[in-house]
Amino acid sequence: MVSYIVELLTAALCLILLVANLLLPKHKKKFALLTGIGLFTILIVSLFNGNHPQTFFGGAYIIDSFSIFFKQLFLVAAILTVLVSKDHIASKQGEFYALIVSALLGMMVMASSGELITLYMGLELMTISFCILIAYQGDEKSKEASLKYIILGAMSSAIFLYGLSLMYGVTQTTIIKEIAGVLRAGHFVPLEILGMIFLMAGFAFKIAIVPFHMWAPDIYEGAPTSITVFLAVASKTAALAVLLRLFMGGMSSISSYWVELVILLSVLTVILGNLIAIPQTNIKRMLAYSSIAQAGYFLLGVIANSNLGVAAILLYSLFYIFANMGAFGVAIAVYKATGSNEIKDYAYLARKSPFLAAVMLISLLSLAGMPPLAGFIGKFYLFLAIIEKGQLWLAFLSIGMSVVSAYYYLRVVKVMYFGEGPKKFESIPVSKSTKLALTVSMIALVVLGIYPNQLINMVLAVSKAFLP
Repeated sequence: MVSYIVELLTAALCLILLVANLLLPKHKKKFALLTGIGLFTILIVSLFNGNHPQTFFGGAYIIDSFSIFFKQLFLVAAILTVLVSKDHIASKQGEFYALIVSALLGMMVMASSGELITLYMGLELMTISFCILIAYQGDEKSKEASLKYIILGAMSSAIFLYGLSLMYGVTQTTIIKEIAGVLRAGHFVPLEILGMIFLMAGFAFKIAIVPFHMWAPDIYEGAPTSITVFLAVASKTAALAVLLRLFMGGMSSISSYWVELVILLSVLTVILGNLIAIPQTNIKRMLAYSSIAQAGYFLLGVIANSNLGVAAILLYSLFYIFANMGAFGVAIAVYKATGSNEIKDYAYLARKSPFLAAVMLISLLSLAGMPPLAGFIGKFYLFLAIIEKGQLWLAFLSIGMSVVSAYYYLRVVKVMYFGEGPKKFESIPVSKSTKLALTVSMIALVVLGIYPNQLINMVLAVSKAFLP
C-alpha cells in the first residue's frame, strides 16, 4: 500500500464532496454522513497502513510513526467535529464539510513536512480553509471574527515566512534534516537566532501563545462552535507537530538559545491565560483563555527537549482533543436550546440534561488535571519531563496555575448543579450524532485516565523513534 495513501484519500474525499455538492443539491443532508463515513474509513486505513519510516521527494515529505500519530489525532478530531456539527450547520453543508476535509489535509501535510516550503503550503491550506469556516454562520460576529483571523493570520504567515527565508539564507537548504546538519557543523551566525525568533513567533500565533494570543478569544466566540473546537484542538496540535519537527529535529544543536525563549513564552502563557479566564462570563471566551493556558502547558514538553517531553506532548494532545470536544459539544447543544453562551444560562443544567452536565463536568475536570481523569495523566508527564531537566520552579509554577484553573472550571460546575437563577427545568434535546460524539469523548477521558499504560508505552515508542 502507498505510504501516503491517507493524504490521497483525504484529497479524494474533499473533491467528492465538492462534486457531490454540485450534482446532488437535493441530498445535502447526507453530506455529514458521507463525510463521517469517509473520514472513518481513512482512519481505519491509517491504522493498518504500517509505520515504517519513509521519505519522499528528496526528504521533503516524511512518513513515520510521529506523523502517523498526529494524522490519526487529526482524523479523530475531524470525525468528532462532523458529528457535533451535523445539526448545527443548516445550509451549504457540502462546502462546509469539504472545507473541514481541506483543513484536515493541510494539517496532514504539516505533520509530514520535512522541508520548509512543503510545511508552509500545508500551513496555508489549513489557514485559508479556517478563514472561510469561521465566517460560515454569516452573522456580523462571525464575519468580524473571520476578518480578524485573516488579518492576523496574514501577519503571522508573513513573520513565519520571513523566518523560513532567513533560515534558508543561512543554511542554503530547505530540507529540515540538512538544516540540522549545517547547524550541527557549527556554522553559527546571528541570522540563525533571528530566523529562529521569527519562526517561534509564527508558531506562537498559530498555537495562541502569549503575547501572540490576541486573536483567540474573539475568534473562538464569533466562529461556529463546531469550528471553534476544530480550530482549538486540531490546528493547535498540527502547529505543535511542526514545531517539534523543526526545532527538536532541525535546530537541536542551538537548543540552548530557543529553550530560554520557550520558557519565557510558557510562563507568560500559563499565567495570563489562567488569570484572564477567571472573570469571563461567556463559556466560549472562558474556554478560549483556557485553551491559551493549555498551550503554555504544551510548551513544557518543548522545553524538556527530550523523549519524555515529546511523549508527554503526544499523550496530552490526545486527551486535550477529547476534553475540548466534550466541553464545546455541550456548548453547542446548550446554545441551540437557549440561544446563549453565557455561563449563567447553564443554571440547573444537571436537571435539564444530566447527560450534558456530566460530559461538561468530566471535560472541565480533565482540563484542570484532576485525577483519575486523562488530563491528570497528561499533565503529570509534562511536569515530569521538565522536572527531569531540573526545571523544578517551572513545574511548581505550572502546578500552581493548574490549581488556579480549577477555580473557573468549578465555577461552571457550580452553576450547572446548584444554579444561580430561576429554576426552569425544561429538558434540553440532544441529537444522536452529538450524543455519540460526547459519549465517546467522556468515555475516553475516563477509561484512558484509569488505564493509560498501553497508550503511554505507545507514545514513548513514537518519541524514541522521533528522537533516537
